[in-house]
Amino acid sequence: MRQILALAAVLAVAPLGAQQAAFHVSNYDLTLDLPETGKTIEGRAELTVVRTARADTLVLDLLDLAVKRVWLVGKPAGFTQDDAHVRVFVGGVRADTLRVALEYAGAVTDGLIVGTDGAGRWMAFGDNWPNRARHWIPSIDHPRDKATVTWSVRAPSDRKVVANGTLLEETTIPLAPDPDGSFGRGVQRTLTRWRESHPIPVYLMTIAAAPLVRYDLGKSACGFARDGGCVSQMVYVAPEQRPSMPGDFRYAGDIVDFFSHLVAPFPYEKLAHLQSSTRFGGMENASAIFYADGGFRKGGTNASTIAHETAHQWFGDAVTEREWSHLWLSEGFATYFEELWTRHAFGDSAFQREMAGTRVELLRDPVVAARPVIDSTQTELMQLLDANSYQKGGWTLHMLRSLVGDSAFFRGIRDYYAAHLDGNASTDDLMAAVEGRAGMKLGWFFDQWLRRPGYASLTTNWKYDAASHRVVLEVEQGPRFAAYRFPLLIDVTDASGVVHRVRVEIGAERSTRVTIPLALAAAPRSLAFDPAVELLAEFHLR
Repeated sequence: MRQILALAAVLAVAPLGAQQAAFHVSNYDLTLDLPETGKTIEGRAELTVVRTARADTLVLDLLDLAVKRVWLVGKPAGFTQDDAHVRVFVGGVRADTLRVALEYAGAVTDGLIVGTDGAGRWMAFGDNWPNRARHWIPSIDHPRDKATVTWSVRAPSDRKVVANGTLLEETTIPLAPDPDGSFGRGVQRTLTRWRESHPIPVYLMTIAAAPLVRYDLGKSACGFARDGGCVSQMVYVAPEQRPSMPGDFRYAGDIVDFFSHLVAPFPYEKLAHLQSSTRFGGMENASAIFYADGGFRKGGTNASTIAHETAHQWFGDAVTEREWSHLWLSEGFATYFEELWTRHAFGDSAFQREMAGTRVELLRDPVVAARPVIDSTQTELMQLLDANSYQKGGWTLHMLRSLVGDSAFFRGIRDYYAAHLDGNASTDDLMAAVEGRAGMKLGWFFDQWLRRPGYASLTTNWKYDAASHRVVLEVEQGPRFAAYRFPLLIDVTDASGVVHRVRVEIGAERSTRVTIPLALAAAPRSLAFDPAVELLAEFHLR
């Protein structure tokens, strides 16, 4: 997800209730009838539900829309509905699989964003993050409950319907006869069906229905698609924007190819990029990324946003955080892997400039100073979209890579991804995977950077000891935050101007005195701390 364009109602954390936790939806079959104008929709949701514990009532999240009828295993079933939930009595207490269907209708107020564009053309875009799918999809609306989904959408034929997964069907619906027996006065409609065959959280299940045209980007990552083939990519834009394509989408093939080689094969059936109208600058819907309309109309969507949302296809989509408080496993990963693509595409200098820039932002951010990255006390989900989840999460991965080395880091990331593909993960799962490759315990590292606020605040002083031909370094850690443990990279420029790069270990103490392991015939000209931009710290010289 990329920058918030507008903060509408702030939604509070909604943990799974006891009844909901006893059920898992494994598949959604969603049918929607969309209007020619207005916001009233009609829907049918057929859910395959697995009962995993003793419970007799299936509780589904649903706001705003009214349920008309419910069926259980093909037979009419009793239900109740309040302002937030639909409750279906399913009886029994054993582990089993149920088929539940609901018919519902009403005017959508959120989740599915309905409106008109600048040319007055009707459009609708799903916009579910974090738990707004419940405004239009009867569901267990929590990232822990992942499912496959089929979309069947009937809409006026002048709108292109795009959704998750593979396109199964686009069929023109024959017009019904008018009351006088003639034809041709009704609005022509088309049935479009898409199928996402890999489990995703409900917040990623989405459709677009708008006057969009397709621009093909071709195939990429050949041999590195999930089925062993190539990844097809395309952009759907408003007709007037098509002449400006591809813009920075010319990088889309390289981005998918880079991540597919670095992490694992691309996890979904295709990758569509869509001009949309939702609250976020970018939204990583599985296989169908939405980007803000303004980006297309004001110079085009930039490559860094494309890389960020594409990285989410692996991190956040295919492997999803188990709880909202671990959102950094989605946003921190997307932020850092976007930076890794920058390094791949534009070189080390561009990469270090971006890391240095985000460090400056973090040192100035009051949330970073006040709250930890893993923030289990934050009850307003939108407030988790902050510098902690994004930049500090990304910086934590950067420091982890520096600590354990490239081989252990990327092997650990691949292990983590493979173990939790199509499922959920926690920070401890990531830690265990990297520990397994690094051969070292990392609890101290994850605790200090993720479970407490702040960053390292360092005051350094050094002197040359002529007797030992060594430099003695003193590092003081300020009182604002608890002391940190970290490796510190130093460039020592000797008396003749030669630069020697060394690394020393700094303990989690207020004051550390360490001898730099480098023999020098004379006092050095200078010491430069953290020259490769590897440590989240502010530096002061004494």
